[in-house]
Amino acid sequence: MSRSARRPPATPATRALEATGTPWTGHVYTHDPASVSFGLEAADALDVPPSHVFKTLLADVDGAIVVAVVPVESRLDLGALARAVGGKRAVMADPAVAERRTGYVLGGISPLGQKNTHRTVLDSSVTVLDTLFVSGGRRGFEIELAPADLLALTGGMTASISTS
Repeated sequence: MSRSARRPPATPATRALEATGTPWTGHVYTHDPASVSFGLEAADALDVPPSHVFKTLLADVDGAIVVAVVPVESRLDLGALARAVGGKRAVMADPAVAERRTGYVLGGISPLGQKNTHRTVLDSSVTVLDTLFVSGGRRGFEIELAPADLLALTGGMTASISTS
């Protein structure tokens, strides 16, 4: 995997950032289709700690789709996510539903620029970071931005929703 000097692609996520004037940096790298973990692949390719790279997951909480943003080295705690949004039970959303609701493909789902607006919860570990990396809307493309900006753009909240 090599990091590329290519220009970041235009995606719904980058258009959302540009529309609001939010500062961000795009990082493009060569995605390996054989990779089993898109987030860990990104951390390795960009030479950043996995604790700074976050994956975007969708869950069904009591019948409503909720976006969870957690470090790639962690697992989503579904019970904690349900409690964070005042729900009782959470299950992972069907992959086809996740793609349809966000407009992105698995491995490239960004918390920004989704087709539908969803309640968003970022793991509380973001509060100690100056910047974090999230998918830019394509495999092999990460967006680096401040956690406060991601929270503002998604209307999100923080909660302890990950486990190791």
